[in-house]
Order: sequence, then structure tokens, then C-alpha cells
Amino acid sequence: MNEKQNRVSNNSLSLYKRKFNTLNDTTMISKKMQEAINAQINADLWSAYLYLSMSMDAADKGFKGSAHWFVHQFKEEQGHAEKLAGYLQSQNAKVVLAPIAAVQTEWPSVVAMFEDTLEQKVTAMIHDLCKLAAAEQDFATANMLQWFVNEQVEEEDTARGILEGFKAIEGEKVGVYMLDQKLGAR
Repeated sequence: MNEKQNRVSNNSLSLYKRKFNTLNDTTMISKKMQEAINAQINADLWSAYLYLSMSMDAADKGFKGSAHWFVHQFKEEQGHAEKLAGYLQSQNAKVVLAPIAAVQTEWPSVVAMFEDTLEQKVTAMIHDLCKLAAAEQDFATANMLQWFVNEQVEEEDTARGILEGFKAIEGEKVGVYMLDQKLGAR
């Protein structure tokens, strides 16, 4: 390697280290991406906690099928957080678990619970992560995030369908009972 190639190589390495060095020289993603993924882990754990709260309230109101569905969602959100944490670790980045903010504990109806599942906060955060990965040309993270984009589309479609079902039969006790039973079979 000649002197000019050596200078270019050292400058490139220096830039790389400034961009990606968070804990040590072997971290594979930027500090900004690491912080954003850690925030997403916290959001997924908060979402899990919210689903668990919905499950408890649904059970208290006699909607055992809906309670079962929400517990399933609780476990899925925990799995999302684990998947993100595993990705950070595979990139030799630090997982930082932050306190989980308090969640709502009661809803006026099961319809209100399903309306709250469609809040776009987590989806918006996933999209922001995708934008950051694209801006940083972090192709590994972009590839990993595609699974989450698809998962959010599926989750929102399912919740929207359930919400539409409850709204269509609202006030018809037998219909509400039957839909709730169907959710318990999940």
C-alpha cells in the first residue's frame, strides 16, 4: 500500500470509527441507530404492557375471548422486543432497557380497547427506523426492519377487522358474545 492509499484508508477508518463507535470499535451500527432501536424496544414493551392491561380489563368485563386475544398480542409484542434486542446484540451494540411508562387500565368498552390498538405510534416508529436505516445506508438493519413493517401491516389489518366486527354488532348481545368466543379460539 503506498502512502496516499494508506492516508485514504486511515481517514476512512477514522470516519467509520467516529460514526459507529458507541461502546467499542466492533459495533456494527451507528450510535443513532442503536438509540432508535433501543427506543423501539421500549415502545414494544410498553405496547405489550398495554395489551396485558387490555386483557385484564376485558376479562373483568366478561370478555374472556377478547382477553385471550389481548394476551396473545402481549406475547407478540414481547417477542418483537426480543427480536430487536437480539439484532442489537448481533451487531455488538448495547441493549438499554428503559423504564416502561404507565398505561391505561380501564376502557369504557371492548370496542374502545380495539380502537386503541389501532393507534399508529408503533408503526410510525418502525417507519422512522426504516428512514434512518435508508439515510445511513445501513442495509442490514433495513433488511431486518422489513419483517416489522410487514408485521405491523398484518396486526393493524387484523385489529381493524375485529373492530369493524364489534361495531357492526354493537348492541346485539348474542353477536358480541359469538365474536368474543371466536377471539378466544386464537
